[in-house]
Amino acid sequence: MTLRLQNKVALVTGSTLGIGRAIARLFLAEGAFVVINSHRDDEAAADLRAELGADRTDGRCLFVQADVADAGAVNAMMAQAVRRFGRLDILINNAGMNVFADPLLMTPEQWQRCFAVDLDGAWHCARAALPHMLMQGAGSIVNIASVHGHRIIPGCFPYPVAKHALLGLTKSLGIEYASRGVRVNSISPGFIMTESNQAWLAGFADPDAEAQRQAELLPVKRLGEPIEVAYTALFLASDEARFITAADILIDGGRSQLYHD
Repeated sequence: MTLRLQNKVALVTGSTLGIGRAIARLFLAEGAFVVINSHRDDEAAADLRAELGADRTDGRCLFVQADVADAGAVNAMMAQAVRRFGRLDILINNAGMNVFADPLLMTPEQWQRCFAVDLDGAWHCARAALPHMLMQGAGSIVNIASVHGHRIIPGCFPYPVAKHALLGLTKSLGIEYASRGVRVNSISPGFIMTESNQAWLAGFADPDAEAQRQAELLPVKRLGEPIEVAYTALFLASDEARFITAADILIDGGRSQLYHD
């Protein structure tokens, strides 16, 4: 490791599984102090806490249980992170949830929960982080968006609505604070082999065959891995990306650029 985030403080929401977990592990390995987060303190959280030493009072990692949909809980999490490590340099807004429903059959609760986590959650965290970053005159916010923010897949409403809005939030905040040292960018993953996608594949009669079918849809002919998203987040969070703001990077194996009949 080259310690590209040496002594920077990063908060990664939704970081006990999948992409968030890969980012938290990589950032810690690259020299950062890392705050990991989940809305529940479950087995996955316990496993990552043990792995990263989050329960040690003198460690480089801290676990905070908080639902990003709750602005009060987010403010408390941010305050706890700054008390522990003294500053905040990086925010990775990874917490999110899939809500796929028929638009006319969807309940108001489904709509509200989708936006409360996938859009409001990112805004709550950014709003809590920005004062610390602005006071320092430097900071990097990376929102984990989705290819659903670029292309519409039937049957996935209202998730793409929230992800389109998250891209708008990224660009707006990126421009708003560009002159004050805070960069805001996003990453739009495609099919990444997270636990949730593995569970989805497991629902097929032949999971391996379905995984291969999905891979064949991609120009690269394979599915993505969480670490590949993590390395992109590392770049955007680091000083190597200091001239990049209000940008989105697609990580989808070229799928969104491919013409389909």
